[in-house]
Amino acid sequence: MRPEGHLPDAGRSTKGGSPSYSGSNGNASHVAIELSATSLRRVPGWKAGLDITCILLLLPLWLPLMILLMVVTRIGSLGPIFYRQKRVGLCGRHFFIWKFRTMKLSAETQTHERYFENLMRIDCPMTKLDAYGDPRLAPFGRVLRASGLDELPQILNVLRGEMSLVGPRPCTPNEFAHYEPWQRQRVNCLPGLTGYWQVNGKNKTTFREMMMMDLFYLKNLSILLDLKIMLKTCAVIAGQLFESQAAAKSGQQSQAHRVPAPTLQRVAESARKSHSSPRHPDFASLRGSARNI
Repeated sequence: MRPEGHLPDAGRSTKGGSPSYSGSNGNASHVAIELSATSLRRVPGWKAGLDITCILLLLPLWLPLMILLMVVTRIGSLGPIFYRQKRVGLCGRHFFIWKFRTMKLSAETQTHERYFENLMRIDCPMTKLDAYGDPRLAPFGRVLRASGLDELPQILNVLRGEMSLVGPRPCTPNEFAHYEPWQRQRVNCLPGLTGYWQVNGKNKTTFREMMMMDLFYLKNLSILLDLKIMLKTCAVIAGQLFESQAAAKSGQQSQAHRVPAPTLQRVAESARKSHSSPRHPDFASLRGSARNI
C-alpha cells in the first residue's frame, strides 16, 4: 500500500486559538501560524456524545479491569502505578496522557527515541523494541503493551475532552517537531485510544502508511466508521496478545540481557539505503478498505 499523489484539503478551521508547540528548531511561532491558517476540521458534535455513551455502557467492564491492572502493576514492579507523558493533541495543543507504567523505574528513553526517529525516516514496518526482548520492560509490561491495555487510563483523557475513543494516536512533541507540513494535519482532530491505523496493521505498517491512514480517517470521519473501528479493536487486541505470546516463547530461547546493539545499527543502515519517496500521498486506494474495515 503505497499510493502516490497529492494531499487533499482537510476542511475548515476550528476555534481554539493558536496551538502550543515547542520544537527543537526554534520555529514555534511559524508552526503555530501555519496550523492556525491550515484548513482544519471542526470536531463533530456527535463525537463527544458517542464517547460518553460508550464509556458509560462499558463501565462494568473497564472499571473492574482497570482496578485489576492497578493491582497487577503494583505487585509486578515497585514504583508509581501510572505514567504521565506530554503529548500533542487537537490543533497542536499539549496535554498529558495517562498510562499504566510498563517500564522499570531505571529505564532510559533515549534508545526508544532514536529508534523511532529512524523509523520516521525509512520505509520499513514500525516494529516495537519489545519484539527484540527489551530489558527495560517491567513484569507484565510486555502483555500490557501488546494488548494496548496500558493505555486504558486514557479514558480519563477522553472524559476531560483531550482525547476521543477513536482517532490518531497522540504523538510526542519531539516526534511532531520532525513532521513534514502535510503530516501536521493529523492533529486536526482529537487523538484517540484506538483508530483506523491501529486496526489496519499498526506496527506492521510504515510511518508513512500510518500518516496516510490517519489523514484518511480525518477526511472520512463518521459515526459509522468510528463504530466499525471500535468493534474491530477487540479482535485486533486478541490477535496482538496471541502474537506477543508467540514472540515471547521464541525469544526465551535466545533472549539477551539487553536490547541487541545491532538493532539501531540495522535501522540506521536501512535509512541510508532507502530511496526518497514523494511527500504527498493519495487516499484513493484506501477508500475500499474503509468500507471493509
